[in-house]
Amino acid sequence: MPRFRVGKGFQVPFAKRIRAEAKIKTAAVGMITDVAQADEIVMEGDADLVMIGRELLRQPYFALRAQAEIDAKPSWPVQYGYAVQPSGK
Repeated sequence: MPRFRVGKGFQVPFAKRIRAEAKIKTAAVGMITDVAQADEIVMEGDADLVMIGRELLRQPYFALRAQAEIDAKPSWPVQYGYAVQPSGK
């Protein structure tokens, strides 16, 4: 059985190769742990989508932190609006 090193983004090359050779959309997985890394994967064309399931288990507010890092305004579900939006809009 072939061996490969497990590390940050270790399965991204597989997504990139499948995307290139099969000409289908792919998702990258495998220790994708920060916003810059996820953004780079998509922007470089290595994958069409990034899956961050385990990182979301470690950091449930990953998406909010990511929005803050890229200076994007958070978009909240309508149901959360009254609790998280500043009053006096």
